[in-house]
Amino acid sequence: MSAPQQHAEPATFEFDAESNAQIEKIVARYPAGKQASAVIPLLYVAQKQMGRLTGSAWVPRVAMDVIGARLGMPPMRVYEVATFYFMFNTKPIGRFHLQVCGTTPCMLRGSDDVLRACKDAGHLKGYGETSADGLFTLTEVECLGACVNAPVLQVDDDYYEDLDYDRTVALIEALKRGERPTPGSTIGRQTSAPEGGPLTLLES
Repeated sequence: MSAPQQHAEPATFEFDAESNAQIEKIVARYPAGKQASAVIPLLYVAQKQMGRLTGSAWVPRVAMDVIGARLGMPPMRVYEVATFYFMFNTKPIGRFHLQVCGTTPCMLRGSDDVLRACKDAGHLKGYGETSADGLFTLTEVECLGACVNAPVLQVDDDYYEDLDYDRTVALIEALKRGERPTPGSTIGRQTSAPEGGPLTLLES
């Protein structure tokens, strides 16, 4: 995966005030001696802080070391968790993480067109790539659980559903302009109701 030079592994890492406030609440949920159980939410806090401060949401190794020290656990245990779960990025990514669901329901509903749109509009060669401008990283993910509204593209933490080639291109172009379209169905579907609206329980 290519990545902007400015997002190389940092020499040091410290949680900022916003992250520390979150961490205090998180660690307090666990009984004494069980603080290591907070490793997953702390990895997420670190990743969000990197995204907030650098524009690239990932977890550097030095952040894992800080988490290990904070929770009283060996750094290797933190590394194991961070590399096991797909939701953690252990390498720099672009400003926007384009996560294409390619499992059966999305594939049958046109995820290949979503992938093609991401490659064309995001100037990406394929999965695992970051665009030269540092805006987009493209990843294939397993089922996102929004099969009724397939195909689905996850951008960072937001789901965009009922996509096709043109709607995906429009979404990516909006992101380039600094806009953040409203997550959810791109055709105005009400949650997971049929296209055109609910067909039952129309009256209470």
